Amino acid sequence: MTASADAEAAANELTPLADYLGSVLRRLRALPPLDLDLTQAHGNVLAEDVVAPHSFPAFDQSAVDGYAARWEDISGGGRGVGYVPTQSGGPGGRNVRLNVVGDLGAASWRPVRLTPGACFSVAAGAPLPLAADVVVPVEWTDQGMAAVEIFRVPKRGYGVRRAGEELPAGTLLARAGTYVSPALVAVFAATGIGHVVVRPSPRVVIVATGDELVDVGRGSQPGQTVDANSHALTAAAAEVGALAYRVGICDDDPEGLRGLLEDQTLRADLIITTGGTGTGPGDMVRRILSRREGSRAGPVTFTEVALYPGTSLGFGTVGAEEVPVVCLPGDTGSALIGFEVLARPAINLLAGAEPVFRPSVRAHLLETISSPVGLREFRPAHVAERRGGGYTVQPLNGGPYTLSGLAEANGLMVLGERVTTAAAGSTVDVLLLDRRR
Repeated sequence: MTASADAEAAANELTPLADYLGSVLRRLRALPPLDLDLTQAHGNVLAEDVVAPHSFPAFDQSAVDGYAARWEDISGGGRGVGYVPTQSGGPGGRNVRLNVVGDLGAASWRPVRLTPGACFSVAAGAPLPLAADVVVPVEWTDQGMAAVEIFRVPKRGYGVRRAGEELPAGTLLARAGTYVSPALVAVFAATGIGHVVVRPSPRVVIVATGDELVDVGRGSQPGQTVDANSHALTAAAAEVGALAYRVGICDDDPEGLRGLLEDQTLRADLIITTGGTGTGPGDMVRRILSRREGSRAGPVTFTEVALYPGTSLGFGTVGAEEVPVVCLPGDTGSALIGFEVLARPAINLLAGAEPVFRPSVRAHLLETISSPVGLREFRPAHVAERRGGGYTVQPLNGGPYTLSGLAEANGLMVLGERVTTAAAGSTVDVLLLDRRR
């Protein structure tokens, strides 16, 4: 049997990624909803549809600083104070002059009515006088106080915002599953909403395991590895919108690991471990969490998944509260890919966010690449929009060099299990990373 045939046979024994993800995500449920004050709701996901209880704008108002008037008075059909001959302005090359009978600001509340030939000086946001159907901008006038001369006549309705023009009462403002953005907070507030029902942001605890780990601020030496994983995964969880807590480093001590995880179940909706998922002599996480007790299987199942880089992933629950736990590999690049593939969708599902996966596009590959047989590869890439439409994608470092590639990437190419070579010019799927650049 050839080496490639051996590799394909070995890959056939792995669990397809789609099957594995389906089995994991079906075991998770969104967190129970909370009723939160509007100022606290930002960053969460709505647990139910939100309907406008009141209209926006709530009343007829001026959209600009200027003079509220009747359009027939300034268009020549009314009985204004008079017309002043000029080379521009009103009908027949004449400016229009109106009496200014009062001032209205945003805090004005008494209803007033316009009479023929009169106008009110108004500020943007001020309630409109009854019978007003146009606001002449200040810069189109001589800015008079007792009487105003209008140099330019706007169209009927200019500068006017009618009640409910933008959002009538009863409008569906947002559906369940919608992320509460700053703009959505403004929409809720403007229509009279003070509280919304949301899914809370998941509390995610990150634990790095291994006797070889040392904290950041120094270089690695033989027998030591700097703990990049817990810092990176904490940042990744926060980027999704979780409340992320980095516990730090846990040695390969069975009782210490059990005790640490048990303690963290009190403040976690999800625990992420990194390291120890393989079958080597030092892979303590797998040995401890998958251990059978009597006739019962361990709380966490470790699976060899058709994923590259990193094939060993674990999922299950820990503690009396049965808090979900995701176990990722120790290699930093593989851990970050495992987070994208497994932990990120889990966090989104707990938060009630839809969709749980990143958006993707089809893009034209700029160079020929190879991919391991039988494995679904996630390769860091740079994706760009083409001037004529569509996307191109430039592959970056992958495989054992995934970490350096991820630092530059704004996308992840997805190459299926049956793809061994992707030719330049072919079309591939690319997950879009929401990096702020």
